[in-house]
Amino acid sequence: QLQLVESGGGLVQPGGSLRLSCAASGFTLDVYAIGWFRQAPGKEREGVSCISSSDGSTYYSDSVKGRFTISRDNTKNTVYLQMNALKPEDTAVYFCAADLVCGSSEDWYDYWGQGTQVTVSS
Repeated sequence: QLQLVESGGGLVQPGGSLRLSCAASGFTLDVYAIGWFRQAPGKEREGVSCISSSDGSTYYSDSVKGRFTISRDNTKNTVYLQMNALKPEDTAVYFCAADLVCGSSEDWYDYWGQGTQVTVSS
């Protein structure tokens, strides 16, 4: 059974950092592109970042560019999202998703994790 599990969320003060993990089971992650999405209360789910499987190309939304870094460790079957300089507006449930190539829309992705809550507040 293909499964993605996010972890690493929590409560952090503005300006702080968190590292989210997306661990795969039931399949080999290295052949998949992995996207990170987030959904804040009352808002639509939005794409945050993606890393390709072929050459490791990375993509970021304008709202997180320069603050977030996506990476993958295929030996651990895990993708990470390092989030620095966090702002209150980064508060959301963060999801990882898998498909063969990166896509900007959530409809593109076939496999999803259950999400992890990130709260940025003083």
